[in-house]
Amino acid sequence: MRSLYLLLLIWVCAFPSFGQPLPSGDALKGTRKYSDFEKSEVCKSCHVDIYQQWTQSMMAQAYTHHWDEIEYFELAVPHMEKAPELKDAVDGCNGCHTPMAFMAGDVTPPRPEAKSRANESVSCEVCHSIKGIGSDPPFNFSFQSSPGRVKYGAKPGLQSPHHDTEALDIYQKAEYCGSCHNEKSPYGVWVKSTQLEWKEGPYAKEGVPCMQCHMPKALGRNATMAQEDMVAQHLFHGAHDNGKVASAIELRMHPEEREVRYDGTVTLKVQLFSAKPGHKFPSGSVEDRIVWLHVTATDVNGKQYHLPVDKKGFAGEEYTIASDVLAYQDMGFPKGLASFPGVQRDGVPIGDRIFRMPYFDPEGRMTVMQWNTKSLGVDYRIGPRETKIETFTWKLPDDIPLGMVTFKAVLNYQKLVKPVADFLNVPADESEIVLVNTASTWVEVYE
Repeated sequence: MRSLYLLLLIWVCAFPSFGQPLPSGDALKGTRKYSDFEKSEVCKSCHVDIYQQWTQSMMAQAYTHHWDEIEYFELAVPHMEKAPELKDAVDGCNGCHTPMAFMAGDVTPPRPEAKSRANESVSCEVCHSIKGIGSDPPFNFSFQSSPGRVKYGAKPGLQSPHHDTEALDIYQKAEYCGSCHNEKSPYGVWVKSTQLEWKEGPYAKEGVPCMQCHMPKALGRNATMAQEDMVAQHLFHGAHDNGKVASAIELRMHPEEREVRYDGTVTLKVQLFSAKPGHKFPSGSVEDRIVWLHVTATDVNGKQYHLPVDKKGFAGEEYTIASDVLAYQDMGFPKGLASFPGVQRDGVPIGDRIFRMPYFDPEGRMTVMQWNTKSLGVDYRIGPRETKIETFTWKLPDDIPLGMVTFKAVLNYQKLVKPVADFLNVPADESEIVLVNTASTWVEVYE
């Protein structure tokens, strides 16, 4: 017994972390070396399809993607240099965008053009080295990483000539995703809450985790030597995938009356039903996203009219109706622009309904800089399986011709508010207008 005790004591002294929980969150910084992690190119020789899918996903571009590079190096890093108290928060961006660099203590990493290992972004090895989640709820890269010969995943009993495998329950749970898809700002504000939104919604109650929609299964082989089975496709398609965004919200519209006198008023109702997302729409980087409903009328002569949405009167509604106002003045500080007036807040037709949640900086100004977010405004996004109804009341113009008037509702989406994209010279595809859905109806104008 004494010999066993001495052996155990020697083991604990030699390995002081033995029996201790793995670090997570901020404590991960500087705990590993790049050489602890294999490159994803090593994986492609066996996991051909999975590797190719990953290369096309935002996971593979989390550090190199143009908007992420601009936001980090032209806003976040200069802001940190002028306000050193933000260093931990800005360094923490790398905890999810290039976890290997963060764990290697390589912060601030080189820019993507240097082609360092930071460019590997969220690699195969990063995800399959995660052994657990170190916080409840998960947020701010609270994953626990254990790189090495053992690769972790969702399927038990797998064998590989290159590495060992171990199945862990966490790989089938939404909490796995929440470690990066939930985020708190330095002010304790939830600036990303996608997994929390899911948890509060119907899909969580039905046992449908993130992976079921963002990593759908199909018959195939997860490795060249494997048997055919249902394999999770490593697509990770979401906010940057136009196909995923398309039809996320269903639209219908109708008039209260089909026949309206030439001097009358048309009242339209538009129903927006969130049919697909398991979280709110938009989600993720909500400070950047904009979704808006645009309604037009066209008379028998082809003349088109724009219809502004009716106000509902709730607190904070002014942020959900497009207007010609300036915002995002806090971008001026990292850019070195004194008395920066800001840029146009919305960049969409005035009077259109916007589905968003505004973020505010410490001075109460609307911001796209999540690390500078001290408070949130009204949450007027569309929840999973929620239906919102918008009303449009239109007094017919005096010169409206008799006959049919057709109405069209268009729901649009942009990953980044265009005035911000233009100011920061972000490539156009980040602010392209993506069609979510349309609906139409008509009335007959009579004398």
